[in-house]
Amino acid sequence: MSRIIKITMILWVVLTMLASCRAISRFLHDDEVVAEVDGVLLYRSDLDEVLPDGLPEEDSLRLTAQYINSWASDQVFLGIAEQQLSKAEKDVTKELEAYRMALLKYRYEQLYINERLDTAVSAEKVQQYYDAHADKFVLERPVVKARYLRISSKSPLKDQIKKNMSSSESSEVLEADSLAYSAAMKFLTWNGRWIDISVLSGEFGMDNAALLAKRKGPWIEVEDTTGIMNIAYIEAFKDKGEMSPVEYSTPAIEDMIVSIRKQELINSLEQNLL
Repeated sequence: MSRIIKITMILWVVLTMLASCRAISRFLHDDEVVAEVDGVLLYRSDLDEVLPDGLPEEDSLRLTAQYINSWASDQVFLGIAEQQLSKAEKDVTKELEAYRMALLKYRYEQLYINERLDTAVSAEKVQQYYDAHADKFVLERPVVKARYLRISSKSPLKDQIKKNMSSSESSEVLEADSLAYSAAMKFLTWNGRWIDISVLSGEFGMDNAALLAKRKGPWIEVEDTTGIMNIAYIEAFKDKGEMSPVEYSTPAIEDMIVSIRKQELINSLEQNLL
Protein backbone atom coordinates (compact mmCIF):
# COMPACT_ATOMS: atom_id res chain seq x y z
CA MET A 1 0.00 0.00 0.00
CA SER A 2 2.82 2.38 0.86
CA ARG A 3 4.41 1.66 -2.51
CA ILE A 4 1.20 2.70 -4.31
CA ILE A 5 1.10 5.90 -2.26
CA LYS A 6 4.70 6.71 -3.21
CA ILE A 7 4.04 6.12 -6.92
CA THR A 8 0.90 8.26 -6.71
CA MET A 9 2.80 11.10 -5.07
CA ILE A 10 5.58 10.94 -7.72
CA LEU A 11 3.03 10.99 -10.54
CA TRP A 12 1.25 13.95 -8.91
CA VAL A 13 4.51 15.93 -8.76
CA VAL A 14 5.38 15.11 -12.39
CA LEU A 15 1.91 16.00 -13.66
CA THR A 16 1.95 19.25 -11.68
CA MET A 17 5.22 20.20 -13.35
CA LEU A 18 4.00 19.24 -16.83
CA ALA A 19 0.83 21.28 -16.31
CA SER A 20 2.95 24.41 -16.46
CA CYS A 21 3.57 25.63 -20.04
CA ARG A 22 6.79 27.18 -18.86
CA ALA A 23 8.00 23.91 -17.45
CA ILE A 24 7.13 22.05 -20.65
CA SER A 25 8.88 24.64 -22.80
CA ARG A 26 12.01 24.63 -20.66
CA PHE A 27 11.99 20.83 -20.60
CA LEU A 28 11.79 20.54 -24.37
CA HIS A 29 14.25 23.37 -25.18
CA ASP A 30 17.89 23.51 -24.21
CA ASP A 31 18.04 27.09 -25.47
CA GLU A 32 18.38 30.69 -24.32
CA VAL A 33 15.09 32.48 -23.59
CA VAL A 34 15.06 36.00 -25.05
CA ALA A 35 11.49 37.04 -24.19
CA GLU A 36 8.50 35.88 -22.13
CA VAL A 37 4.84 36.90 -22.12
CA ASP A 38 2.44 35.24 -19.67
CA GLY A 39 4.57 32.10 -19.54
CA VAL A 40 4.98 31.82 -23.32
CA LEU A 41 8.67 31.76 -24.20
CA LEU A 42 10.59 33.05 -27.21
CA TYR A 43 13.93 31.31 -27.75
CA ARG A 44 17.08 32.47 -29.49
CA SER A 45 16.68 29.59 -31.95
CA ASP A 46 13.30 31.07 -32.97
CA LEU A 47 15.07 34.33 -33.83
CA ASP A 48 17.78 32.50 -35.75
CA GLU A 49 15.11 31.01 -38.03
CA VAL A 50 13.68 34.37 -39.09
CA LEU A 51 16.72 36.68 -39.14
CA PRO A 52 18.92 36.64 -42.28
CA ASP A 53 22.52 35.53 -41.91
CA GLY A 54 25.42 37.92 -42.33
CA LEU A 55 23.67 41.09 -41.15
CA PRO A 56 25.76 43.92 -39.69
CA GLU A 57 25.47 44.04 -35.90
CA GLU A 58 23.45 47.27 -35.91
CA ASP A 59 20.89 45.88 -38.40
CA SER A 60 20.72 42.59 -36.54
CA LEU A 61 19.94 44.34 -33.24
CA ARG A 62 17.30 46.54 -34.89
CA LEU A 63 15.53 43.61 -36.59
CA THR A 64 15.75 41.53 -33.40
CA ALA A 65 14.08 44.29 -31.38
CA GLN A 66 11.36 44.69 -34.03
CA TYR A 67 10.64 40.96 -34.10
CA ILE A 68 10.53 40.65 -30.30
CA ASN A 69 8.17 43.63 -30.01
CA SER A 70 5.90 42.23 -32.72
CA TRP A 71 5.94 38.76 -31.12
CA ALA A 72 5.15 40.19 -27.68
CA SER A 73 2.30 42.28 -29.09
CA ASP A 74 0.83 39.17 -30.75
CA GLN A 75 1.03 37.21 -27.49
CA VAL A 76 -0.70 39.98 -25.52
CA PHE A 77 -3.49 40.25 -28.08
CA LEU A 78 -3.87 36.48 -28.14
CA GLY A 79 -4.12 36.35 -24.36
CA ILE A 80 -6.79 39.04 -24.28
CA ALA A 81 -8.72 37.37 -27.10
CA GLU A 82 -8.63 34.04 -25.27
CA GLN A 83 -10.11 35.72 -22.17
CA GLN A 84 -12.71 37.94 -23.83
CA LEU A 85 -14.08 35.80 -26.66
CA SER A 86 -16.75 33.18 -26.13
CA LYS A 87 -16.16 29.53 -26.94
CA ALA A 88 -18.15 29.89 -30.17
CA GLU A 89 -16.17 32.99 -31.16
CA LYS A 90 -12.88 31.16 -30.58
CA ASP A 91 -13.92 28.27 -32.79
CA VAL A 92 -12.08 28.93 -36.07
CA THR A 93 -12.43 25.43 -37.50
CA LYS A 94 -14.51 26.51 -40.50
CA GLU A 95 -12.23 29.44 -41.32
CA LEU A 96 -9.13 27.25 -41.09
CA GLU A 97 -10.66 24.64 -43.37
CA ALA A 98 -11.66 27.31 -45.89
CA TYR A 99 -8.14 28.73 -45.80
CA ARG A 100 -6.65 25.25 -46.19
CA MET A 101 -8.86 24.56 -49.22
CA ALA A 102 -7.98 27.89 -50.83
CA LEU A 103 -4.26 27.34 -50.21
CA LEU A 104 -4.29 23.82 -51.64
CA LYS A 105 -6.24 25.02 -54.67
CA TYR A 106 -3.74 27.84 -55.23
CA ARG A 107 -0.75 25.52 -54.90
CA TYR A 108 -2.19 23.03 -57.36
CA GLU A 109 -3.01 25.84 -59.82
CA GLN A 110 0.61 27.02 -59.61
CA LEU A 111 1.88 23.48 -60.20
CA TYR A 112 -0.46 23.05 -63.16
CA ILE A 113 0.50 26.42 -64.65
CA ASN A 114 4.25 25.97 -64.15
CA GLU A 115 4.14 22.67 -66.02
CA ARG A 116 2.19 24.06 -68.99
CA LEU A 117 2.70 27.84 -69.29
CA ASP A 118 4.52 29.04 -72.39
CA THR A 119 6.39 32.20 -71.40
CA ALA A 120 8.07 32.76 -74.77
CA VAL A 121 6.49 35.67 -76.66
CA SER A 122 7.52 36.32 -80.26
CA ALA A 123 8.03 39.79 -81.73
CA GLU A 124 5.09 39.05 -84.04
CA LYS A 125 2.77 38.40 -81.09
CA VAL A 126 3.96 41.60 -79.42
CA GLN A 127 3.22 43.63 -82.55
CA GLN A 128 -0.22 42.05 -82.95
CA TYR A 129 -1.13 42.91 -79.35
CA TYR A 130 0.25 46.43 -79.75
CA ASP A 131 -1.79 47.04 -82.91
CA ALA A 132 -4.97 45.62 -81.38
CA HIS A 133 -4.72 47.68 -78.16
CA ALA A 134 -3.24 50.95 -79.38
CA ASP A 135 -5.26 52.99 -76.88
CA LYS A 136 -3.32 51.37 -74.02
CA PHE A 137 0.01 52.68 -75.23
CA VAL A 138 -0.33 56.47 -75.16
CA LEU A 139 2.61 58.05 -73.34
CA GLU A 140 2.00 59.81 -70.03
CA ARG A 141 5.55 61.24 -70.08
CA PRO A 142 8.13 61.75 -72.82
CA VAL A 143 10.53 58.92 -73.65
CA VAL A 144 13.92 59.28 -75.29
CA LYS A 145 16.82 57.44 -76.81
CA ALA A 146 19.74 59.31 -75.32
CA ARG A 147 23.44 59.28 -74.60
CA TYR A 148 24.72 60.98 -71.47
CA LEU A 149 28.12 62.37 -70.50
CA ARG A 150 29.40 63.88 -67.26
CA ILE A 151 32.80 65.54 -67.69
CA SER A 152 34.89 68.52 -66.61
CA SER A 153 34.27 71.57 -68.78
CA LYS A 154 38.07 71.94 -69.03
CA SER A 155 38.71 68.40 -70.31
CA PRO A 156 40.66 68.49 -73.62
CA LEU A 157 38.67 65.43 -74.78
CA LYS A 158 35.22 66.90 -74.16
CA ASP A 159 34.58 68.05 -77.72
CA GLN A 160 35.90 64.82 -79.25
CA ILE A 161 33.67 62.71 -77.00
CA LYS A 162 30.67 64.93 -77.83
CA LYS A 163 31.35 64.50 -81.55
CA ASN A 164 31.58 60.73 -81.26
CA MET A 165 28.61 60.31 -78.94
CA SER A 166 26.34 62.04 -81.47
CA SER A 167 27.44 59.80 -84.34
CA SER A 168 25.13 57.33 -86.06
CA GLU A 169 28.07 54.93 -86.41
CA SER A 170 28.24 52.39 -83.60
CA SER A 171 32.04 52.26 -83.87
CA GLU A 172 32.30 55.99 -83.11
CA VAL A 173 29.90 55.70 -80.19
CA LEU A 174 32.09 52.90 -78.83
CA GLU A 175 35.10 55.17 -79.27
CA ALA A 176 33.29 57.85 -77.25
CA ASP A 177 32.72 55.27 -74.54
CA SER A 178 36.41 54.32 -74.63
CA LEU A 179 37.56 57.95 -74.38
CA ALA A 180 35.08 58.68 -71.62
CA TYR A 181 36.43 55.76 -69.58
CA SER A 182 39.63 57.69 -68.87
CA ALA A 183 38.48 61.31 -69.28
CA ALA A 184 34.90 61.48 -67.96
CA MET A 185 33.09 60.74 -64.73
CA LYS A 186 30.17 58.98 -66.42
CA PHE A 187 29.05 57.88 -69.88
CA LEU A 188 25.73 56.15 -70.54
CA THR A 189 24.01 54.97 -73.71
CA TRP A 190 21.34 52.64 -72.21
CA ASN A 191 22.26 50.29 -75.06
CA GLY A 192 20.17 52.36 -77.48
CA ARG A 193 16.92 51.56 -75.63
CA TRP A 194 14.03 53.97 -75.11
CA ILE A 195 13.98 55.32 -71.54
CA ASP A 196 11.54 57.42 -69.53
CA ILE A 197 12.59 61.07 -69.49
CA SER A 198 12.74 60.91 -65.68
CA VAL A 199 15.72 58.54 -65.94
CA LEU A 200 17.65 61.18 -67.86
CA SER A 201 16.48 64.10 -65.70
CA GLY A 202 17.63 62.13 -62.67
CA GLU A 203 21.17 62.15 -64.03
CA PHE A 204 20.99 65.94 -64.33
CA GLY A 205 19.48 66.30 -60.86
CA MET A 206 16.46 68.27 -62.06
CA ASP A 207 12.79 67.68 -62.90
CA ASN A 208 11.52 66.78 -66.35
CA ALA A 209 10.20 70.23 -67.25
CA ALA A 210 13.45 71.97 -66.23
CA LEU A 211 15.48 69.46 -68.22
CA LEU A 212 13.43 69.87 -71.39
CA ALA A 213 13.62 73.65 -71.05
CA LYS A 214 17.40 73.31 -71.44
CA ARG A 215 17.08 71.37 -74.68
CA LYS A 216 18.57 72.99 -77.78
CA GLY A 217 18.01 70.77 -80.79
CA PRO A 218 19.33 67.30 -79.93
CA TRP A 219 21.55 68.62 -77.11
CA ILE A 220 21.03 69.32 -73.42
CA GLU A 221 24.02 70.85 -71.65
CA VAL A 222 24.15 72.05 -68.04
CA GLU A 223 27.28 73.19 -66.19
CA ASP A 224 27.26 73.24 -62.39
CA THR A 225 29.10 75.64 -60.08
CA THR A 226 32.13 73.33 -59.87
CA GLY A 227 32.75 73.31 -63.60
CA ILE A 228 31.26 69.87 -64.24
CA MET A 229 29.29 69.50 -67.48
CA ASN A 230 26.21 67.29 -67.75
CA ILE A 231 25.64 66.63 -71.44
CA ALA A 232 22.93 64.60 -73.19
CA TYR A 233 22.54 63.85 -76.86
CA ILE A 234 18.91 63.08 -77.73
CA GLU A 235 18.94 60.54 -80.53
CA ALA A 236 15.14 60.15 -80.63
CA PHE A 237 12.22 61.73 -78.77
CA LYS A 238 8.55 60.87 -78.23
CA ASP A 239 6.43 63.41 -76.38
CA LYS A 240 3.62 62.96 -73.87
CA GLY A 241 0.37 62.03 -75.65
CA GLU A 242 2.10 60.28 -78.54
CA MET A 243 1.99 56.56 -79.15
CA SER A 244 4.59 54.69 -77.16
CA PRO A 245 7.31 53.04 -79.30
CA VAL A 246 6.56 49.34 -79.52
CA GLU A 247 10.09 48.53 -78.30
CA TYR A 248 9.50 50.59 -75.17
CA SER A 249 6.22 48.81 -74.44
CA THR A 250 7.48 45.31 -75.28
CA PRO A 251 8.22 44.17 -71.67
CA ALA A 252 4.75 45.25 -70.52
CA ILE A 253 3.10 43.59 -73.55
CA GLU A 254 4.98 40.34 -72.92
CA ASP A 255 3.73 40.36 -69.31
CA MET A 256 0.15 40.98 -70.49
CA ILE A 257 0.28 38.13 -73.02
CA VAL A 258 1.73 35.70 -70.47
CA SER A 259 -0.91 36.79 -67.94
CA ILE A 260 -3.66 36.09 -70.48
CA ARG A 261 -2.21 32.64 -71.17
CA LYS A 262 -2.08 31.96 -67.44
CA GLN A 263 -5.74 32.89 -66.97
CA GLU A 264 -6.72 30.71 -69.94
CA LEU A 265 -4.91 27.76 -68.34
CA ILE A 266 -6.75 28.31 -65.04
CA ASN A 267 -10.09 28.52 -66.86
CA SER A 268 -9.37 25.34 -68.84
CA LEU A 269 -8.31 23.54 -65.66
CA GLU A 270 -11.59 24.39 -63.93
CA GLN A 271 -13.63 23.36 -66.97
CA ASN A 272 -11.74 20.06 -67.33
CA LEU A 273 -12.20 19.25 -63.66
CA LEU A 274 -15.91 19.94 -63.85
